[in-house]
This record gives sequence, structure tokens and C-alpha cells, in this order.
Amino acid sequence: MEIKQSEFIISAVKPAQYPTDHRVEYAFVGKSNVGKSSLINTLTNRRKLVKVSGTPGKTRLINFFLINNGFYFVDLPGYGYAKVAKVEKAKWGRMIEDYLISRPQLQKVALLVDVRHKPTQDDIMMHQWIKHFGYEVVIVATKRDKLNRAELVKSNKVIRETLCLDDSEEIINFSSLKKIGVEELLANMFPNTETEEEKFQDGEIVK
Repeated sequence: MEIKQSEFIISAVKPAQYPTDHRVEYAFVGKSNVGKSSLINTLTNRRKLVKVSGTPGKTRLINFFLINNGFYFVDLPGYGYAKVAKVEKAKWGRMIEDYLISRPQLQKVALLVDVRHKPTQDDIMMHQWIKHFGYEVVIVATKRDKLNRAELVKSNKVIRETLCLDDSEEIINFSSLKKIGVEELLANMFPNTETEEEKFQDGEIVK
């Protein structure tokens, strides 16, 4: 899969504002400051498609980006930022839930976790939530460049055990800075566009 075109379409807070053209969608979700905006920019090869903020909790809307004029990337609000009021957290939670309930065109959800840390209770709940609504989920461990290989293997084991992943579920290690994991993630999300050999060629998928 090669992304040649990407553009911002709309920000939404409720289903009535979502795109109505029925193109399929691929969503990205994770705690605040996990690197979600940078990841989407890296996948699309656009430095400023998604605004990257140094302040956690800035993604407060559901943002839709049209990719290759054929499908959408959907940037869901970040969660777990301690300094956000409980009322605001609940509002974001309802926003994400409304999206998951109402989108039959949603094909897969990428759940981002920080490779340096054990998944939080919010991460565990989000993983269970996605599966509860019947969507396929791929775990993306961001900030891969911050760990050496031995640390990475240990971290992946912790992530796998904490989220109770089975052997068939992959953890894709990703670095926006080093552009590690780009091909693996795209191949996972769009498995019919690349061969298995291409999918695993640089060995950054850890099972």
C-alpha cells in the first residue's frame, strides 16, 4: 500500500457530522501524548496533515482524513490525560463510544500504546471496548527508537501479557522519528495489497 493523497475532511463531535459517502474507515486511538498525530503524519508522508501538539489532550474531536480518494483515516480523541476534568473525559469517552457503535464501514482500529511503558488501565479498557464492539484491532507500540532490541523484546512481552493478546495477535513496533514500522502497519491494515514476504521484510513485527 502506498499513500499518495491525503486531505483533512471534517472534525466531528456527533454521528450527524460524520462523512456520509460510506467509504471504509480505519481508526487510530490511544492515550494522550502516545504519538498518534505523528504516526498518521508519517503514514501519509505529510508533516502537517495532523497538527502535533506538545500539550497532551489536544485531540478533542473526531477528525476524518480522506486517503487516496478511497477511504478514511479517523483520528479519535486521546484519553487518559490526568489534568483533564472528569466531565471532559466522560465527554470524550461518549464521543468514542458513539463512533464505535455507529460505524459499520469501520474496518480496523489501531490501538497505540507507548512501548516504554506497561499499558494503562485505560489502554486495557479501550482494547476490550474495541473487541466488544466486534472490530479487528492492531496493537501499535510507538516510540520504538527509544529502546534497544533487548528492551524491546521485554516490553513487547509486558504489552502482550497486560492486554491478554493471543499468539495470533501482532504487536507492530513503530517510530515516527526513524520511520520504523510504516510498511508493517500499512500491510497489516491493508493485507491484500502486499505479499507476506514484503510484510515482514525488515523484521520489526514481534510476536
